[in-house]
Amino acid sequence: MNSKKAHLSFWQILNMNFGFFGIQFSFGLQQSSMSPIYSYLGADEASLPYLWLAGPVTGLIVQPIVGAMSDKTVSRWGRRTPYFLIGAILCSLGLLAMPYSPTLWMAASLLWILDAANNITMEPYRAYVSDRLDSHQHSLGFLTQSAFTGLGQTLAYLTPSLLVFLGMNKDAVGSNHIPQIVMAAFLIGAVFSLGSVLWSLKTTPEIPLTAEEVAAIQAQPRDASATLKEIWLAIKEMPLTMKQLALMKLFQWYALFCYWQYIVLCLAKTVYDTSDPSSAGFRDAGLLNGQLGAFYNFIAFLSAFALVPFAQKWGPQRVHAVCLSAAGLGLLAIPSIHHSAYFYIAMLGMGLAWASIMGNPYIMLAGSIPPERTGVYMGIFNMFIVIPMIIQIFTLPLLYRSVLGASPENVIRLAGALLLCAALSVLFVKYQTNKQVGAEST
Repeated sequence: MNSKKAHLSFWQILNMNFGFFGIQFSFGLQQSSMSPIYSYLGADEASLPYLWLAGPVTGLIVQPIVGAMSDKTVSRWGRRTPYFLIGAILCSLGLLAMPYSPTLWMAASLLWILDAANNITMEPYRAYVSDRLDSHQHSLGFLTQSAFTGLGQTLAYLTPSLLVFLGMNKDAVGSNHIPQIVMAAFLIGAVFSLGSVLWSLKTTPEIPLTAEEVAAIQAQPRDASATLKEIWLAIKEMPLTMKQLALMKLFQWYALFCYWQYIVLCLAKTVYDTSDPSSAGFRDAGLLNGQLGAFYNFIAFLSAFALVPFAQKWGPQRVHAVCLSAAGLGLLAIPSIHHSAYFYIAMLGMGLAWASIMGNPYIMLAGSIPPERTGVYMGIFNMFIVIPMIIQIFTLPLLYRSVLGASPENVIRLAGALLLCAALSVLFVKYQTNKQVGAEST
């Protein structure tokens, strides 16, 4: 990329990352609402992980391919822009349709479309931020993404409760048994998903490629086989830092998938003493989860910027380890809490961890990869997210009854233990900047 990257002001970096607000509002709706939606449509409790397969599989396939393609794209609209704009449009359409699903298979099918759209958007967007910022602004750039992740997901989780506060009936349901407040939240998400990306594109366009960069890209083969070859070559030449992050992300994302899938079922049992999806207590557990999710995402929003000086002084590895440890201890405590007020103490750790998860691993990554291959490596890095999710999907149902006693509470405890393992493993990551990597190669 062009080596003459202008120093961007704080407000320019905010505008550039605002599109992440809409993308993460969409993810927040999925995290908070998909397991309840599946339950309303008749899903079996032990089989819930299988119904979440769409996200990791589409991420595994789509993101490396789209990332590699965006590295070699030359268009009148930019290098990365066509991908996250098309993804945002498809995401909005998926959000509009999801809450009107009449059957379980329809909801699961729409989740495949929705996740494919989000994955088309995600890595080109991260690559666009890396393209636009000089290396010394990477910490601020990626932790700003983390802040918008926290803000977007805060509002996504909280929207159903806000709608109840504004007068909607929390017990009113559609013909498919999905609460009307959930339907309204998805409609709002469709507007945010597209609108925020359009704002970022308007205020902070991509840096135009130089004639030399265009010539270099056009000289490379760009057919499907060349794209797959580039992905394979990048995997073979993967930097050491990136390889060492894989173990941490295995523990981290296995744990988070356990949490998102089973937290509503856990709260329904421990707080409202029910496992019946048609009961008022189950709907109340969904609202409580929305409030807790909003709280920890708001903590993530506030703490993302506060983590910047700590990451710069102590290194992103140590900061990430502390944040993951706080979250692990909080999740271990949740099944023993029976009063809603105490849940917020446990969620402080989740907020710190979520801010760190969305920022610090990408600081370590961006500092260790060659700039000309940012897109493909961002896509490959996403494989370290989705492969643990796929492993979780196919192993947890086997463990749910035999090892975990068919207990949602034990799934949450497992998630807490795995986050502590992730905290320990990240301390062994050797973090190098691009300058250090370049110095070693000369």
